[in-house]
Amino acid sequence: MTGPSTPQEQPSPDLIGVSTAPLLAPTNQLNLDLPESGIRLEYPGRLSVRRILGKLQPRSQKILKEFSAGSKQAKLENLLIEGDNLQVMASLYRYRGQVDLIIADPPYNTGNDFRYNDRWNDDPNDPDPGQLVTSDDGARHTKWMRFMAPRLEMMKAMLRPGGVCAVCIDERELFRLGMLMDDTFGESNRLAIINWQKSYSAKNDSAHVSTATEYVLVYARVREKAKTGLLERTESMNARYRSVDGDPHVWRSGDLGAKPHAKPEDYGIQSPFTGVIHYPAGNGRWRRKKSEIKKALEAYGSQYVEIADPNSTLPSLVLKGTSLLNGKLETPPEIVAKAAKRAHHFRETEIWPEVIFLSDGLGRPSLKRYLKDVKQGKVPLTFWADEEYEEPLTLGSQSWVHAESGHSQAGITELAEIIGSRHGFETVKPLKLITKIIQLWCPSNGLVLDPFAGSGTTGHAVLKMNHDTGSSRKFILIEQSRPERGDPYARTLTAERLKRVISGKWAKGKQPPLAGGFTFKTSCKQIDHDAVLAMQREEMVDLILMSHWDNKNRKGPMLETLTHKGYKYLVAKDISNNGYFLVWDGPHAKTPLSVSIMTDIIKEAADEGLKQPYHVYARTSHLMAKNIIFYQIPDEILRRIGFHEDISDEVQE
Repeated sequence: MTGPSTPQEQPSPDLIGVSTAPLLAPTNQLNLDLPESGIRLEYPGRLSVRRILGKLQPRSQKILKEFSAGSKQAKLENLLIEGDNLQVMASLYRYRGQVDLIIADPPYNTGNDFRYNDRWNDDPNDPDPGQLVTSDDGARHTKWMRFMAPRLEMMKAMLRPGGVCAVCIDERELFRLGMLMDDTFGESNRLAIINWQKSYSAKNDSAHVSTATEYVLVYARVREKAKTGLLERTESMNARYRSVDGDPHVWRSGDLGAKPHAKPEDYGIQSPFTGVIHYPAGNGRWRRKKSEIKKALEAYGSQYVEIADPNSTLPSLVLKGTSLLNGKLETPPEIVAKAAKRAHHFRETEIWPEVIFLSDGLGRPSLKRYLKDVKQGKVPLTFWADEEYEEPLTLGSQSWVHAESGHSQAGITELAEIIGSRHGFETVKPLKLITKIIQLWCPSNGLVLDPFAGSGTTGHAVLKMNHDTGSSRKFILIEQSRPERGDPYARTLTAERLKRVISGKWAKGKQPPLAGGFTFKTSCKQIDHDAVLAMQREEMVDLILMSHWDNKNRKGPMLETLTHKGYKYLVAKDISNNGYFLVWDGPHAKTPLSVSIMTDIIKEAADEGLKQPYHVYARTSHLMAKNIIFYQIPDEILRRIGFHEDISDEVQE
């Protein structure tokens, strides 16, 4: 099947598969180091990923104050960048290898949500967004994979070693995304395939099975270094803990038996209530030390001894007076009766010990589990509805019901309440889903990157979590305009939503404001040696603000601009109150840092109350001093945006 042609290319049908043949392609054409034989994903354009990344050029960014929000300090913490996400990520060199969590909600390839430019294979810097890929395009799947492959590689490069990437998708491209992510991150780094319930009622969207779920594929850059957090415990979970015996600490019963163990360590426990000897189930063993169990049993008023038991590998704990007769442990009835009387009296008048017997003493031995000893959170396991788990297991493939993750209609309603009902979005990720992902895989002071920011749910979730929990997470959102609608909606939707939740001025009425802020930037011209030297002063200021980072804290706050104060050289300051100065009179001047200029710089620093050292950007310098940190233009700027770094080499790590 062949789809309609475009001016750029006659698209070929999707040819996607895997090969188990020896890998014959030269290694310099591959985007990953692969063994000499094995499974390799094949599709048209597959070998161009490294070449595409190698051709990417960083771009300058311009601050648009009218679309930014928050206090001066709050604006320095978060970023919203308008532009192509691949080009923008290539420009965020200071954050490369620094991101804790990436949440991506790429186009689902529905036939009306995805554009592709065939020239991107040769020039990923081409600004043309391309043609809409329709559902009858025979090459729609390979175009989508060629679009996603370099972006996934770039996302991986942005992650720190323990960082996690969570990508949302539906059934249209689920399997191809899975193959791409296995190929990019490695199957061994897959943490979870989450199945979340996007709707709670059947829809007439299929003649066979109604689609009520979507997926989140979660991969770590390095699985061994990644950490999965806990979810907040609910009131219903805590309500299961009570104190029926007057214990000052609430508890619930738990299994005294543990999982099977390689070394046989089973033995019997005789109930003081019935005289029945209980053994661990299967090949298991008891969860507590034998000495601890004996102490708990004797709290019921009778003495216990250890006697060899033909039914266990170790001597069993039995009432004193029990003996081995004819190959069987026997306890005289009068001893059992006395023990039962003492045990029932103790059960009715005292706080029970750690080992308990439920059903009025007739049950198997159980364990008291105290709420104070349970982790302050619930582990994300198998089916996230009403279950409670207290021992962590591997996530694997999970299902989240709408009560756990929210549903699509909730996301649409949330957006309408904030900016009004005429936002035009038919699918919006619910705040609860994104919040849950952040809680699991981003530390409380971590950095979240969303390269497909859309309506800004990720930024909203970060701000709300910081407000609710006192955390200090930061975000970087990237969103490209929608030219087919004639609307640069990074400004009219993404930024607007964030502004409204920060101010509390929702469309539905005043709401509690969320502390925080963000700087809005738009992606501009490509950067190279000549482009930097050709910049006007205002452009150079924007480039310094974009590119500068602290060697000790690359993902720390951005520089605060001071250009509005009218200084001749002072353009910014950092959180340590050090000043940043620019000696630049335009592309044709080669003004050096001289003694007279340095005198003016020192005066401006004093007027602003800044500390030493003085950070000075200039073309050349005639000075050397301990209180001056000199950055040569363009060399130092190019270094700080990673201009000479080969991204295609970095993604192989």
